[in-house]
Amino acid sequence: MKIEAIITDLDRTLLRTDKTISPYTAEVLRECRRRGIKVMAATARPLRTAEPYCGIVPFDAMAVSNGARVICGGSQTEYGICRDSAVSILRNLSRYPGLRITAETGDCAYSNLPIEAYETVICEDLTELAGCEKLLKILVTMEEEETLRLVRGALTSDVYCTVSNGFLIQVMSRSASKWNGIREMLRLRGCAAENSVYFGDDYDDIEPILMCGLGVAVENAIDEVKAAADSVTGSNDEDGVAAFLERMLNQ
Repeated sequence: MKIEAIITDLDRTLLRTDKTISPYTAEVLRECRRRGIKVMAATARPLRTAEPYCGIVPFDAMAVSNGARVICGGSQTEYGICRDSAVSILRNLSRYPGLRITAETGDCAYSNLPIEAYETVICEDLTELAGCEKLLKILVTMEEEETLRLVRGALTSDVYCTVSNGFLIQVMSRSASKWNGIREMLRLRGCAAENSVYFGDDYDDIEPILMCGLGVAVENAIDEVKAAADSVTGSNDEDGVAAFLERMLNQ
């Protein structure tokens, strides 16, 4: 297999649990780039929290916010939620007091209630915000199973939702997905999916793992990702991505 591109998820895959990239991992990825292989990131993180890692690994492209925004060189492409749909969804969700809701514009996150470990701007009327700002994602903290049913009942036909890390419901445009973002990055960089390696750990990583030439799960991935993967490497805290790539480079 001729490797043209390496694409990796960030949290719980490339990043250690403490959200760092080890010097070993950074050096292996730089060596891949020195050998002419494109290195890309595909993450649920918005650009503002993913971009700092570019100072450690000079990514050739990034798909952030689950593919709702693609950055490649000086170009950016966005696949946001239709304004009417965003207003409708938030209006319906506002009928359920106590739901912790975040509206992600990509440049800022607004929430109706404080959210631990997530920096947001408190906004009392997210519905009004959606009428003025383009939203890339709507996030709802799932504190009980009933929350997912309520969110699904509020969705319009042009959006879908996924659950990340077992507790965070993400609502996005049907045009926005990790795989669509990855396809766009590969197109812009002139790489073929069949000549690409993808690393991931969660539900949103299953499609890229299946669609790329080689799909790799980290040891701490959910069982569904491991079942879909061609190979399983060490965990994120064991620098599993870098260890796999180093073996591949030395073959």
